[in-house]
Order: sequence, then structure tokens, then C-alpha cells
Amino acid sequence: MSGLNRAQLQAVYCTQGPCLVLAGAGSGKTRVITHKIAHLIEQGLPPKSIAAITFTNKAAAEMRERAGGLIGRRAKDVIISTFHALGVRMAREDGQLLGLKPNFSILDSQDVASILKDCAGGTTDLATARQWQWDISAWKNQGWDAAQALAQAQDEHQRSLALIMQRYEERLTAYQSVDFDDLIGIPMRLLRGHEQVREKWQRLLGHVLVDEYQDTNATQYELLKLLVGETGNFTAVGDDDQSIYGWRGATLDNLKKLPQDFPQLQVIKLEQNYRSTSAILRAANNVIGPNPKLFPKTLFSELGEGEPVRIQDCDNEEHEAERAAARILSLRASANPQPAWKDFAILYRANHQAKPFEKALRKANIPYKVSGGTSFFDRAEIKDLCAWFRLWMNPDDDPAFLRAITTPKRGIGHTTLGKLGEFATQHKTSMFGALFSQMLPAVLPKKALEGLLEFGRSVNDQEYRARHTLGHEASRSFLLDWLQELGYEQYLYDSEDSETVAAARWSNVLEFCDWMAQRAGGQIEDAAGTTTQTTVKSLLEVAQNIALLSTISEREQDQDMVVLSTLHASKGLEWPHVQLVGVSEGMLPFKLNDDDGRQQKVSEDIAARLQEERRLMYVGITRAQRSLVVSWTRRRKKGRDTVQCQPSRFIAEMQLDAATAREDPREKLRKLREEFAARAAARKVG
Repeated sequence: MSGLNRAQLQAVYCTQGPCLVLAGAGSGKTRVITHKIAHLIEQGLPPKSIAAITFTNKAAAEMRERAGGLIGRRAKDVIISTFHALGVRMAREDGQLLGLKPNFSILDSQDVASILKDCAGGTTDLATARQWQWDISAWKNQGWDAAQALAQAQDEHQRSLALIMQRYEERLTAYQSVDFDDLIGIPMRLLRGHEQVREKWQRLLGHVLVDEYQDTNATQYELLKLLVGETGNFTAVGDDDQSIYGWRGATLDNLKKLPQDFPQLQVIKLEQNYRSTSAILRAANNVIGPNPKLFPKTLFSELGEGEPVRIQDCDNEEHEAERAAARILSLRASANPQPAWKDFAILYRANHQAKPFEKALRKANIPYKVSGGTSFFDRAEIKDLCAWFRLWMNPDDDPAFLRAITTPKRGIGHTTLGKLGEFATQHKTSMFGALFSQMLPAVLPKKALEGLLEFGRSVNDQEYRARHTLGHEASRSFLLDWLQELGYEQYLYDSEDSETVAAARWSNVLEFCDWMAQRAGGQIEDAAGTTTQTTVKSLLEVAQNIALLSTISEREQDQDMVVLSTLHASKGLEWPHVQLVGVSEGMLPFKLNDDDGRQQKVSEDIAARLQEERRLMYVGITRAQRSLVVSWTRRRKKGRDTVQCQPSRFIAEMQLDAATAREDPREKLRKLREEFAARAAARKVG
């Protein structure tokens, strides 16, 4: 505990009753959580009675690693997981009370959109289905089911959508499947409606810690209250100034409710920042100042004044990108010791803003990566294999059945599958269950029936083998043999015009199999690439929670590359040198007065949206450790047109000293181009 400041110690030692830790940016919240876990164990609480809930797998892995460094092997017994992973555990243990089998499937976003299209008769376009997905998710995040949504409907559109939601719920029940929102909603219903389940989990969990509490939605807060009960032994760690996920259901109302629902709540503020210089923090405090405060706080730093925050006004996006690249080269050329490429980040409001920066970095031979790109699990070849795993676990999963039986193709056509689907619907069974019906030969020709039965028998055989395959080597051998049986490598090469693309996809498949086998062998790799030994599992056990995982490994964080990232994806990260780009009215804050691409609620409060955009700017500023440049463009492209721009109001709110913040852009650019040319010449000579 010797390295903790007074406020951090106070938070660690607050172990009885409800506690809210207001952790400002860079104030050491993860350190407080892990030290509190250690202190709770020292006080006699069994590790298995402590739950630390995070929002991402990466954050959970980091917390698990740091807890292990403090308390050793006991850390593996602490429940350190995401909300959704805890929800899966609760639903698999007790979901039978709601008619849910333990081997239910977890649908991803693409599965959900496809089912919603089907609920509307298959004539709906994908964009509309995605919009329905957002709206239904919003209802679920409020704790509503289809009946409640229908009762609350205010117009014909909402009534129609509630009926679609009703059909969607019926299909999920038939498929024995859940979506990600259900992983919170189902545990909430279990705890609320079944006293024995509620008592069981309240006995199990002696203390619950919730990281990033400001990002919780209404159902997550209800779940927390039901888990901790009247004793209220919990620690909520969050920062109202960093609440930037309102568009996906996060609500500051959860912070407002805490003192009302738990009158004994102790509030502890962490205001010392260990990340940024005073110049950067002053700009951050000034920006967030106009927002109303639930719990006022002011960050301070003992790292010194540091470099002034700089403002750059650029002609257009290309000019802005050139200056960003030149600044990176200039800092690397002049600083001693030389910063690594990974010490630099370029942050922007929306994904489409990355393109000119990618072009400029490539032109300058600067290595970079775009954070928040396509997830490994979103690749078609990985989704193909996951469909087979889902079918092994849950034969009622019709979406997985259709993907598995058609990938690779096995001579079973759409006509056959259509008749099978009609038969399954008529007899109220899954498509896989229909394969073995004695009445099926009456509706299908012999050849088609033989193909279906062969597929069904192979799935059952694979499920049996996967259930009894334990450990790393056995699992890897099984997966490779299975892929050979499928002919999946040949399928990839037949599907692609380019052998290079096919080889890359096959490489992804092999990497995925290695990763699966490692987990079956009791090996989990953390964010730093360190391997931790855990319990040996069967391959089927590993496959059960595959849908909860978003990336194969977080080791890419160690790659020496400049990071391009949206502001939302940058939360929780930090870099020595940050460039916050595209800070113009209409981009940051984002369009407040017109449609932003998703249907706006009529009653939406523009002032609340502006406050969230201001918090997003605050998050961007506080990612920087040593230097920060904020840039805007006089013109930017909008479709085929070029529009005039004004600097964001947030730039003025930073209240920077004009003499130090602004430079003559032409003189600065001339110097940077000279340094750029010198670096290029040096590389040629080398």
C-alpha cells in the first residue's frame, strides 16, 4: 500500500457497505481496484467471493494480471470478468428456470440482423434491420420485453417494431439462443423473480467491484442492486466526466441514483492525475468546466507544467494529415531519447476521418495501425468455424445450422433446405431435430435425405469427440483433422480469385485453431503476451463462450506503430504524444441539429448531446501524457462537395494562452518540411 496516495488508501480501506470512487482520468483506478481485492482477501474474504466486473475482455485480462502480481495464485479464484461473461455463467447455471437450456447459443450482431429480416418476411434491407436492432437493444437496456414495448408504444412505427420484437423473441426461444442484451436481462429476471437464485448469488458474492461504472445502463444497474442486496457491499469506480456511451444505453442516472438507493454511500474522489502534465490537465479541466457536475472535482498533476497545448488550423484534411505526419517525424528526429512509433496517436471523432491520415503516413513510410478495425471474430472464415461449434453445443440453433451445412457446400441446395425449414416449422422443431424425423422421407427425395442424414451424423460424431477431447495437443490435432475432413482449406482456395488472399484466410484459421487449443490446454495469454496456466478444459467447454471474445490476442498493443483511433475506442488508453484532429464544428461536437445517420428520438435533448460531446473532447485531451496538438480545418469534404468549417467551440473552451498555443502555420510548416526532407534524405543515404 506504500505507493498509494491518501485518497486511494481511503478507497481501498472502505470495505463495508456501498462505496463510490470517483476516479478522474489517469488517477490510478485499476491500481485501487486490484489493491482493494488484495485487502479484502487479507481481511478474510475468500477470493471466490469477490467479483470485479469490467466492460472489456482486455480490461479483465489486465486486471487479472495485476491482481496476480499482488496476491499470486489466489487471484485465479477471484471472479474477474465482463458483465456479459458473468451473465453467461448465471444463465448457464440457473437459466433452466426460464426455460433456457445450459447449452444455449449466443448470437452475434450479424445473426440478429438476419433473424430480424426474417421476422419481417425477408423483404427488409439490412440497413433497416440494423436500425431495428438498435431500437430493440435500447428497449432491452431499459429492461423491457416485447409486451412492455408494445404497451409503451407511442405511434404506429413503435407498435410495428414491438410486434417484430415479439416474433424475434419467439425465434430466440425456438433456437435456444440469446443475444448480448439478454446476457444482462436474463440474469436480472432470474434474480428478480426467483428468491432461491437471488439468495444463492448474494451468498456467493461478498463484495462486488464495478469498473467504468459511468458506462452502465439501466439493466446493469438493476443487476448490480440485485447481486449486492440490502447489505450493499460494493465498490463502484467511475467518472461522470468520461461518460461517452449514451448512444448505446449508458446513463448518468445510475450515478444520480446511487445516493438515493444507498443512503450510506461513501463517496471518495481521486483527483491526482499520474498521466498528464499540468498544461494538458488545465485544458481538460477548462473544457469539462461548463458541464453540470454530479460530483465536482478538479484534476491536478505533480508532473510539471510540460509543453503547451498547441492549436493547428489547416487548409483541408490532406493538409492536416501532412502536418500530423511531419510532426511525428520532427519529434522523433529532435527528441532524446527518440520516441517509439507506438508513442504517437492520432484521434478523431468518426472512422471515415482516418483515410487521409493513412495516406499521409504511408507516404512518409511511417508504420501505423487503425485501432477498432474488423474484429478477428468478424472474419467470414472464423464465423464459419464458430457456426459449427455453436451447432455442436446447441442443435436447436437454426442460424448456425444453415451456415454450417452450406459452408463448405456439400450438394445440399436451397430447395432442400427450404423444404426442411417448412417441415421443421410445421412440426415445431429445429432444422437439425427434423433431420431424424420418421416423417421427413415423405417430403424429400432419397438423395437429398441421404445428404442431410450424413451431415447430421457427422455433427453428432464431432460433438462427441469434441466433448471428450482434452488438453492442448489433443485439441489441436482434433481441429486439424476436422478441417481436413471438411475440406475447408480447399474450399477457401476455390472461393478466392487470389491465392494470396486464400492463404491469408487459411493462416487465420490455423491461428484460430492454435488459440482454441491453447485455451483447452489451460493456457491464457494476457495483454502483455504472458501465458497463464488455468484448468484444462474440453474443446467443447472452450467453444461454449466463444461469442464473448472479441479478439484472439491483445499482443498487437505491443507493435511499434502509430495508432489511429476514434475517440470512443481510445478510452482507457494513453500515449506520450497525441494529435486530436478534425476538431471543427459539425464534427466535434458532432452535428447537433440534423440527422446523424440514425433516426433521432423526437424528445432527444440537444443540450444533453452537447454535454456528451464535451465529455468526448475531455476524454481525447486526457489521453495525452506529454504533448498534445489539437487541429481543425478551414474546409472539409462532405460527399462530393467542399464545405467551409469553423473551429470547434471546445477549442475556445480550453482557454489556452494565445501566444503559446498558436504558431505561424506557414513558418512551422516550412521547418517541418525541412526536417521531413532531411529524414527522407538520411534514409536514402542509409
